[in-house]
Amino acid sequence: MKGKFKQFLGSIGHYFSDFGAAVVHGDWSVKLSLVFMGAGYIRRRKYLYGVFLLAIEVFFILLAATFIAPNLAKFGTLGTVKAEMHFDDVLFTNVWNDFDNSFKILLYSIISLVAILIFALIWISSIKGAYSLQKMDEQGEKPPTIRDDISSAMNEKYYKTLLAVPVGGIVLFTIIPLIVMICIAFTSYDEQHMPPAALFTWVGWANFKQLFTTSLTSTFGYSFGKILRWTLVWAVLATFTNYFGGIMLAMLINNKRTRWKKMWRTCFIIAMAVPQFVTLLLVRNFFADQGIVNTICSNIGLTSLLKKIGLVPAYLNYIPFLTNPNWAKFMIIMINIWVGVPYLLLIATGILMNIPQDLYEAATIDGANSFQQFRKITMPYMLFVTGPYLINSVVQNINNFNVIYLLTNNVFETSDQLLANSHARETDLLVTWLFRLTNEYYNYKMASVIGIMVFVVCTVITLVAFNFVIRGNKEEGMQL
Repeated sequence: MKGKFKQFLGSIGHYFSDFGAAVVHGDWSVKLSLVFMGAGYIRRRKYLYGVFLLAIEVFFILLAATFIAPNLAKFGTLGTVKAEMHFDDVLFTNVWNDFDNSFKILLYSIISLVAILIFALIWISSIKGAYSLQKMDEQGEKPPTIRDDISSAMNEKYYKTLLAVPVGGIVLFTIIPLIVMICIAFTSYDEQHMPPAALFTWVGWANFKQLFTTSLTSTFGYSFGKILRWTLVWAVLATFTNYFGGIMLAMLINNKRTRWKKMWRTCFIIAMAVPQFVTLLLVRNFFADQGIVNTICSNIGLTSLLKKIGLVPAYLNYIPFLTNPNWAKFMIIMINIWVGVPYLLLIATGILMNIPQDLYEAATIDGANSFQQFRKITMPYMLFVTGPYLINSVVQNINNFNVIYLLTNNVFETSDQLLANSHARETDLLVTWLFRLTNEYYNYKMASVIGIMVFVVCTVITLVAFNFVIRGNKEEGMQL
């Protein structure tokens, strides 16, 4: 990983060193291209390219004057003119003043900065391209024609042609919103500062400090620590219960003594095919305080038994499956096993079928029992093949919104006042807490901070786990 990072830095350094060489050693047309893009191309009779680059420069200058400059001028304050209504003596009606919208200023400023970056890259590439044409001219080589360039774009550089649209989409729909979200974490954007009625401004690291601080007025530090611990516990338990449950179920179905294998696999596939949105809402109703499961448990005496051993409070006449913090966490994990095991069953079945039977036969001859074969053959092979999947599953479960939210929304109410003060609940993951802060309480600043922390947690887990998985030369040892 360090080698790749150094290689990346080296490629960036090489990119700018080539640009510096073009500026220093270029002729008058190359140097003129620093001011008038395309001059170097026109000098070498590449008129179409030269006019195209000059048109890009003119368009950028107009864009800078009408869009980029006005927005970047307000980027430091995010607006100063509040929305106000006054009576117009001419129109005899109430009209709004020319107010600032902090969110639009932030969004348009980020778009402006990205546009400047893209233009800078095009500008640098045009200088390097003009210098490349100069060197070809000095060496007596014939520059490529438009037909040659089109042929190159459709053949040896076709991968760049295909990547153009996806990269543009990533910049527009992923990178820009991500940068805006990160910037919101450094502002006062919340319910009291909602544009256009109100303005928000930069507050620096105050929101991050609030997330790690517990005081009489803010309990975000307490809530973040408690929810982070539960998120990590949930991610580990949800991943490995499904993982080992799927392996055990696959081994049970694949056993020679098991009959009707296709029927069992079909049953689990059907359970997996039903949308989680439907099944989880139904299960939530089943395990409600007055639901069918509680009715059955009460009729068979299970509720009374749990009262006697202290697992259910004496004043309740039902089992609080989804309304008590401890019961709710237990039930969430159990229900997630039911939801997730079928998928792992399919993965494990495919892998188990590819393990050579010769290994098991040799182990049997050597006197190894079933458990030893599982520990020495099955699990090492499974872990080797599914190692990246396990890491991905942990990260996915950290962001597992459906199971937690659909099972507990409008059902579970927190009894912890410190959590309630920061709009959190005992069963919340970081991602559901983030969603509640934005969707119900419009606290975008703290939601953005939590989103950044989720990214940091997922990044650390991914880097550490992948480094452990790929450490050493494990691939050769698993060539079966």
